[in-house]
Amino acid sequence: MKFKFGLMSIVLGCALGVISCGSGKSNDVDAKVKRLLRRMTIEEKVGQMTQVTLQTVSKTRGTVEQQHEIDPVKLEEAITKYNVGSILNVWDKAHSLDYWQTLLTQMQDLATKKTRLGIPLLYGIDAIHGANYTLGATLFPQSIAMAATWNPVLVRQCAAVTALEVRASGIRWNFNPVMDIGRQPLWPRFWETFGEDVYLARLMGAAYVHGLQGKDLADPTSVAACPKHFLGYSFPLSGKDRTPAWIPERMLREYFLPPFQAALEAGASTIMINSSEINGIPVHSDPFVLTQLLRKELGFEGFVVSDWNDINNLYQREKVARDQKDAVRMAVMAGIDMSMVPYDYSFYDLLLELVKEGVVPEKRIDEAVSRILKVKFRLGLFDNPYPDPELTKQFASPEATALNRKAAGEALTLLKNNQNILPLATNKRILVTGPAANLRSVLNGGWTITWQGNEESLYPKDKKTVLEAIIAKVGAGKVSYSPGVTFDNEIDIPVAIRQAKSADVAIVCIGEPPYCETPGNIDDLTMSAPQLRLVEALAQIGIPIVLVLIEGRPRLINQIVDKAAAILMVYLPGQEGGSAIADVLFGEVNPSGKLPFSYPRHPNSLMTYDHKYSEISYINDYDAQWQFGYGLSYTQFTYSDLNLNQEKYRMNDTIAVSVAVTNAGKRAGSEVVQLYVSDLVASVTPSVKRLKRFAKIELNPGESKTVVFNLTAADLSFIGRENKPVVEPGEFKVQVADLVSQFELLP
Repeated sequence: MKFKFGLMSIVLGCALGVISCGSGKSNDVDAKVKRLLRRMTIEEKVGQMTQVTLQTVSKTRGTVEQQHEIDPVKLEEAITKYNVGSILNVWDKAHSLDYWQTLLTQMQDLATKKTRLGIPLLYGIDAIHGANYTLGATLFPQSIAMAATWNPVLVRQCAAVTALEVRASGIRWNFNPVMDIGRQPLWPRFWETFGEDVYLARLMGAAYVHGLQGKDLADPTSVAACPKHFLGYSFPLSGKDRTPAWIPERMLREYFLPPFQAALEAGASTIMINSSEINGIPVHSDPFVLTQLLRKELGFEGFVVSDWNDINNLYQREKVARDQKDAVRMAVMAGIDMSMVPYDYSFYDLLLELVKEGVVPEKRIDEAVSRILKVKFRLGLFDNPYPDPELTKQFASPEATALNRKAAGEALTLLKNNQNILPLATNKRILVTGPAANLRSVLNGGWTITWQGNEESLYPKDKKTVLEAIIAKVGAGKVSYSPGVTFDNEIDIPVAIRQAKSADVAIVCIGEPPYCETPGNIDDLTMSAPQLRLVEALAQIGIPIVLVLIEGRPRLINQIVDKAAAILMVYLPGQEGGSAIADVLFGEVNPSGKLPFSYPRHPNSLMTYDHKYSEISYINDYDAQWQFGYGLSYTQFTYSDLNLNQEKYRMNDTIAVSVAVTNAGKRAGSEVVQLYVSDLVASVTPSVKRLKRFAKIELNPGESKTVVFNLTAADLSFIGRENKPVVEPGEFKVQVADLVSQFELLP
């Protein structure tokens, strides 16, 4: 049977206001693809399956000191000799909007005017928190921070701005969203996920796809989405990037498949593949994942692109292919449609040989190329492949900046607030310290202007660091600053201590330097020793400490939690993060973020919230520092009157759950109402609880609202012993905040 979620897919689409492309338009595109395919030579077909990086066709790299320059000879060779269908990436830094438009115009001129059939090029980019490879673009909070907003509508809005600014650059393909589930906090790409929960990731990912692709891919502000990395990439046993995962099929279907299912049901046009392996089988060579799961079960009709050099890695790294040619055969026959080669034309040459030798049938080539061409037609590339200069007027608009600041503000999560030390009064004397206090790069993280995001000099100076934003709120005369430490070394803790003695409060900004992918591998989640020592030294003089955690994954801070009066988790809040942090610290914004993951307390206690009963037996416990879904406010919310419309339900009944929420505090605020369901007995050991619905509501002081959640039997399903979704009758428990009720599902 197909792995589907039934009514939930329909509900999600309606909630996001999505209109899919009509079948008539799809039929028209299919006819155009067939006509074009009949005219193509095998060389032209294989070229469409070949993707190279910008470096391959460049004369100089783009660095701080040097302007990037294309090599017109190499570019013409790629497009006219090798018939390359796609180019990607930058080398090494973001380009200006004007340069992107010039570059894409030059490329499309060659593709459409200098080749026999005039097939336009499809350019791809990793625009994962805005058009992060275009200088001056709106750079939103990273995905883990967006997940903390628990606001799918906001995610869709930010994705729509991203699409517009990517299209303004002349690019129509975005390698995002990351639909890998964030259940391994050591993993350096943790912050690219929407957190540890399947349901939350499904809704956020689907909203992002809808925001990128809009109502129609041909719209002038839409780009093609590319969910990644199918499948199981985010759960390496070691926690290191691109290392083996061990995931039984039942678990793969329960936790890792559903977010991708949601992204595909939202209409994602392309998909990128897991760079590593599951259970000893590299995914780029696995027909079970690429054909059985993706095509036959999920019904995906778009095209599949490899990840960076990963076809070559089948023989270079994984050692499952005897040579590069064997690797190409293996990947294409498993289901890869386009190869991110990325540095040369070896894939093109070898695949041609394989087809001419009869090892890879031309039918398989036609299948792959048809999928690629269909996306190009749907994107309107054949109608007009060129950048639209009119979009320049909407690029990085004031409205986009305001949306960005709103998103960052909604993401910030207040984890501790002893004696309501926050919000701070603006007449306080403030010490700002810590290695993350006066850097723009740490607010954004990787995939920002450069791959690693660590080139501080390239960040726009009009965007505030935390220090600069605090000074803007209270005035320079009330603020002293000393970093105290770097991320790795002590430099002047004594200076910070001296300044602290004349301050009313210390705002200590600690966390991680920017990183991305494999360079971000670590051996220990514990916050670095110099940063911990800075906090401990400040605590000894008795000054109230407000910790600001600027990090892409939950670095362990158990030894200093009790030393802080307040703790604000800000994740990687993006370009407006400094200003948003100051907004929350001084009370202009009431924090409403909730953790999208379990924040661990101990190095070897990385349990997720939806753990099994067996995991908490004997002396084990779900002993998170802060639990999934946790987050404080500057007001207080109370819950009452949890009710079910019945006590017993049939399989086709709607299970209506209502609860009253009241703002019992003195200021307006937003609350995320979370509904969890527990299956009390099941044929596969059930989770203690699973998130099944949530709603973000705003309440004025004294105001109450009744929130109603509707569940169906499909929401009670799980992957059974036969690796298929099942719903079993029996006793269930629903929980909202501390309120609990039970019901029975009848056969």
